[in-house]
Amino acid sequence: MNDNSINGILVVNKPSGITSHDVVDFVRKRFKIKKVGHAGTLDPLATGVLVMLLGKATKMSSQIMKDNKEYRVTLKLGVTTDSGDAAGKIIYTSDSFEVKRKNFEKIIKTKFLGAIEQIPPMVSALKHKGKRLYELARRQIEIVRQPRPIHIYDIEIEKFNPPLIDLRVVSSKGTYIRTLCADIGNVLGCGGHAAKMCRLKSGPYLLEDSITIDELRKMTGNDLKKVIKRTDGSYLRLRKDR
Repeated sequence: MNDNSINGILVVNKPSGITSHDVVDFVRKRFKIKKVGHAGTLDPLATGVLVMLLGKATKMSSQIMKDNKEYRVTLKLGVTTDSGDAAGKIIYTSDSFEVKRKNFEKIIKTKFLGAIEQIPPMVSALKHKGKRLYELARRQIEIVRQPRPIHIYDIEIEKFNPPLIDLRVVSSKGTYIRTLCADIGNVLGCGGHAAKMCRLKSGPYLLEDSITIDELRKMTGNDLKKVIKRTDGSYLRLRKDR
């Protein structure tokens, strides 16, 4: 029997190697909740904040998905993949390149900060005539995608050690961070991809307030009710008691 008394927002720290749908499916079955969704997909490779919507909170999906996101990403220069991240097939490599921090910082601030356009990757969950793009990509079918407006509110270098560069990015809804990495690599002329990525924040929901999958496995339904966030914006209890 489904538990109709569990309603609210659950912030999960998604591990690498599973899909956002895997997390939805796990929460639904583990706690016997009929309606479970999420407010913004994370790639299988990515970790971090996945905002889960439980029960009546699923009605808030479109509202919460509008929130800005914050990421920490490791850009690896010199290697381009078909997906834009480390999970993809390598399609180009460049061993002979040199990137200076001053020039790199100038490029990201002048070309990738503010209102920009981005072409969604083929390996994505967007649909074309009812088919997911990643399904078409598996069949080696490529569809022309139109550029979409996005906004990069902040982009900062946290660690500069080419070919690996750690960046912190604050972006709008609909931004593909792996595509951002690929685009930076293209402008530099050496290619690049997202080697690692973690979502630190989605709207007001923070990584430090998230629950791990291992923690959820040990919880009962009553335990879950104590850590979910109400739809009115208040916590039933704070996570900082751990």
